[in-house]
Amino acid sequence: MSLLAYVGAALAEIAGCFAFWSWLRLGRSVWWVVPGLASLAAFAGLLTLVDSPAAGRAFAAYGGVYVAASVLWLWLAEGHRPDRWDLAGSAVCLAGTAIILLGRRG
Repeated sequence: MSLLAYVGAALAEIAGCFAFWSWLRLGRSVWWVVPGLASLAAFAGLLTLVDSPAAGRAFAAYGGVYVAASVLWLWLAEGHRPDRWDLAGSAVCLAGTAIILLGRRG
């Protein structure tokens, strides 16, 4: 369930931020902000579904998923193929996510 929440949160956050980017940087209508705000609210709600006793740990682990999803967005939504540095950085971030989520707690 946490993996689905992380993936959904990443898509919602990226879409919400992209709506603002589109308005402020690409000259789209201010009305792009309305679905952007709804998407950002969905992002926050989805993160509450992560099975973690501490919000900070859930948010920290989410960071790696966000980085990898952003690189995927770069490719699929914006049409820019990730280079080896984008992919390597994403892999490092996902490794960090795995360490946070799967590490033994004392």
